[in-house]
Amino acid sequence: MARNYQIIDALQTQVEGRLSAQPGAYDGRKNLFTSFDLEFESGAREYVVPMGTPSSTGERSRGPEEFKVRLTHVASINPELLKRFVRGEQNHDDMVLTAIMALNVVIRMGPSQRYPFRGRSFFTDRETRDIGGGIVLWRGYFQSVRPAIDRMLVNIDISTGPMYKPGTLINLALEFLRMAGEPNALAPRRGFPERERMRLQQFVSGLKVTTPHNEHNPGRQRLVKKLSRESARDLSFEVADGQSITVAQYFQERLNRPLRFPDVICVELSTGALIPLELCDVPPGQIIRKQMTPDAIKSILGFSSMHPRERHRSIRDGLSVLEYGQSEYIRQFGMTIDDDELLDIDARVIKAPRLKYNPESKQPNVVLKTGNSTWNLIDKLMYKPATIDNWVVLIYERQGRCRREVANEMVANLVKGCEAVGISINHQPAVMRWESGQANIGRQLRAACEECQRFSKSLPTLIVVVLPDGGNDIYTAVKHFGDVSDGIATQCMKSSKCLRAKAQYFANITLKINMKLGGINVVPEPQDVSFLTDPANPMMVMGRSRQMTYDYAYPYSGCQHAAKYVSRMSVQKTLREVIEDLEGMCVGEMGKLPKRILFYRDGVSEGEFKTIITEELKAIRSACAKLDFDPTITLVVVGKKHKVVFFPRQANADQGGNSTAGLIDRSGNCPAGMVVDTKITSPVEFDYYLLSHNGILGTSKPAHYNVLFDENKFTADGLQSLSFALCHVYARCTRSVSVPAPVYYAHNVCTRAKNHYEPQQSRTMFGSEIATETTDTGGTTSANEYERGFRQTHERMAKTMYFC
Repeated sequence: MARNYQIIDALQTQVEGRLSAQPGAYDGRKNLFTSFDLEFESGAREYVVPMGTPSSTGERSRGPEEFKVRLTHVASINPELLKRFVRGEQNHDDMVLTAIMALNVVIRMGPSQRYPFRGRSFFTDRETRDIGGGIVLWRGYFQSVRPAIDRMLVNIDISTGPMYKPGTLINLALEFLRMAGEPNALAPRRGFPERERMRLQQFVSGLKVTTPHNEHNPGRQRLVKKLSRESARDLSFEVADGQSITVAQYFQERLNRPLRFPDVICVELSTGALIPLELCDVPPGQIIRKQMTPDAIKSILGFSSMHPRERHRSIRDGLSVLEYGQSEYIRQFGMTIDDDELLDIDARVIKAPRLKYNPESKQPNVVLKTGNSTWNLIDKLMYKPATIDNWVVLIYERQGRCRREVANEMVANLVKGCEAVGISINHQPAVMRWESGQANIGRQLRAACEECQRFSKSLPTLIVVVLPDGGNDIYTAVKHFGDVSDGIATQCMKSSKCLRAKAQYFANITLKINMKLGGINVVPEPQDVSFLTDPANPMMVMGRSRQMTYDYAYPYSGCQHAAKYVSRMSVQKTLREVIEDLEGMCVGEMGKLPKRILFYRDGVSEGEFKTIITEELKAIRSACAKLDFDPTITLVVVGKKHKVVFFPRQANADQGGNSTAGLIDRSGNCPAGMVVDTKITSPVEFDYYLLSHNGILGTSKPAHYNVLFDENKFTADGLQSLSFALCHVYARCTRSVSVPAPVYYAHNVCTRAKNHYEPQQSRTMFGSEIATETTDTGGTTSANEYERGFRQTHERMAKTMYFC
């Protein structure tokens, strides 16, 4: 895309004189917006754009590259459309979307010419952090033009860009492999593992490097294609006279540049040239567009997490980088942006629902203060506690680190935690054994279950597995066994957390165990969710999420408290956002037929709203018709992938003398239950922002709700309160979460999709914590392979909350 910008810039500054004085705004792909009509006679014109300067260096002499660019007049945008739209007089149609897109291209045109960018964010080196592994984080800024009631707004927030660490390519490679200062560790003759070479190749492929030894054009940037298997000393090629020569010999004899590390591998560039790593430099400001490791993600989140006051200050500082007042593009298009202050808006804080535990609890009821949505399990029994008849424990940690007395203490603490919340459990597991993670995990689990059956005459109700650090592959195999192949509930615990753990840890574990075994942890007070608990009009609540190739169309709840869910997952054959087999999934899982359906969809872009209504709503209707019932349906899109954040006003006294300190929670964020449905919302649609959770670290982000279809005729207050209540029934914690529970559960099921493949196949498709399997040709897994390898949940688990 950077090359596209360079070509269009050359077109405007060197070729088309009219655009030199009044430059257009380019989106990096196929759209160029101008503030005036170029008035092509035939509606289009083709240009030849020279790039670079001629060189005359003997046999290397060549002229500049030439590119053909064709400009075609496609449409004219009438600004009056936006004026009518923000007044609520114009539908949100394609022309409005195009006009908003044009404004977005205009405001980001200036920064995109000066800074590295990705999407609507650009990054500067004003604030950086080296996180190791050859990665440096740059602070960036996101900007987007959004319509609101009676105005257009610019949404600004901070963002983070992971960059390749500049310097020599050999140092970058060593840092990535955690071998800094040991160049010969990259030498095949000295045992450089092929698996590590492949992992490094995946990291650097697509990287741009310069070759300073090239006297003709030392600053020219070229793409890394792949890494050689052989070292510069062993890798040979034919030169112009037909002679075979090694890379090391070539640089020593032909270029008089002997290598310091001839035993190290080489890099193959996009031109086909083979260059030793030590002779390549990595220019700064190159965004890493690869999947990050868990450690890198943790560092990125740490860098991105900022206290609300700090985030507010950083956004204000970013305005000086954006320089709206100095942008020639903004002036050229007649735009003005008031960047003196952030927008001041009013909000409401709605009450949290009352929560109910088992009536036999010492504290069966939870009444939360307004603005606070956290509680604990002290003196509370699960609303419906499960029973564990027989259970087994498998320990994959070394016995030296997890001695028998330590394991016995862990078992006793888990039993104590279960009994404290009302779960009935045998005090001793039927089987407890230590196993090796290098063997066949499924066979080990099956052998433990068979031993339990011989001992107690029945299969175990629960398998508890203690994992070592870095036991991701073991975890995948355990979940495949329990969820897919054999249908037995499993609970994994990391040894670093469960050994010598405090009671709070085991209390959290019991939250998961109880739901997996058919129990219910907590329910909202029926009077506070009367829309759910009306026996004359039963309601089904559904959620949906999608990740990678997967489409997950539910969980859904027929439980009158919307606290218990079952799930359904299928493979999505295309990259479309719309669920392909929603009708079939609904028919297969409806169960007891409701009179009302509330369907929460995870984030969908605004441009796809119409498609979701026409295709998915039709699929649900068709499924209901096949089952011979006609419920009323409400379809709500819930999104967290926006960049709208709210900062509380500082505590002071209002005009009546009342303190406003309650508007700020302990983390410095706005309080849980805060709703914003004015000023910044859509001028023509029913949408709102709901901050449903208390902050822990950083700045809390609200969920954005768009009500696309509503036959249940919710009031704004009614739907907001119900959505907030559903954020309190997420079973894995004793606090409200950021989105309604069914959406959260849908996300959980998607993340477990790799467990539905045979463990070895899963490692090949998705990679492991050790390395990602790739080929030199960049082989990928096709959608058909995903579909063929996918296995549905075992029938014994299908109606349980195994995903909790």
